[in-house]
Amino acid sequence: MFESLLSAVDLTAREFLILTVIVIVAGVVRGFSGFALSAIVMASAVIILPPVQLIPICWWLEMTASVLMAKGGWQEADRGVVLGLVIGSTLGVPFGLLLTTSLPVETSKVIVLLLIIGLAITQLAKIRLQFLATKPGLYGSGFAAGIATGLASVGGMVIAVYVLSQQAPAAKMRAALVLFLFISSLTTVITLLWFGVMNSTATARGLSLAIPTTIGVIIGQKLFNPRFAPYYRPVCLSLLCALAGTALVRTQLV
Repeated sequence: MFESLLSAVDLTAREFLILTVIVIVAGVVRGFSGFALSAIVMASAVIILPPVQLIPICWWLEMTASVLMAKGGWQEADRGVVLGLVIGSTLGVPFGLLLTTSLPVETSKVIVLLLIIGLAITQLAKIRLQFLATKPGLYGSGFAAGIATGLASVGGMVIAVYVLSQQAPAAKMRAALVLFLFISSLTTVITLLWFGVMNSTATARGLSLAIPTTIGVIIGQKLFNPRFAPYYRPVCLSLLCALAGTALVRTQLV
């Protein structure tokens, strides 16, 4: 049975087991922080698969996590803001995917890793871009998130920068990210199918990794404690920088 699974996902046993560990860790982080699942998968797994193959896998993983966490996001998030972000994101995803599918694999890896590091550092430094707290800033942030999703499936990190500019409470930020990732996933899949990156192999990979992701998310939700909320984000972002930086060095040495 395991051999049949490996044939369906077109991976070696070692690659599949490494990816399983990665998505469990990413699921745990998503469970207690509300974001960074795809970013951690990208930063860690880009050595195994190119970004264009990881993007549809991340879609399945994000959808799995979002279904588990969407209820809280719908209750606490600012739905009007989330809707504006989703509209912008829907328009931006095709541009990001067009760039990803047209670039050489090694170039796309470097762009993805630099994007993750840049977004993580922006949030670690708590840089608040005040112009984002406007109506054009709302839709512009959504559009930028869509491009980031098409490039590296890290639109949630762009939205985190937007929410940071609103100086919103941690709980509200987490809820907005959760709800955005859920709704935007529904619109993104259309573009993934249109570009042909969501194929049978990507679907098999995504579905097979959905179970360990679910386990990770549930563990992360159990670990979430409002008292420690201020520490979750810095730790997650520092982890992202370390993972992406290590992967970037490895891509340049290979």
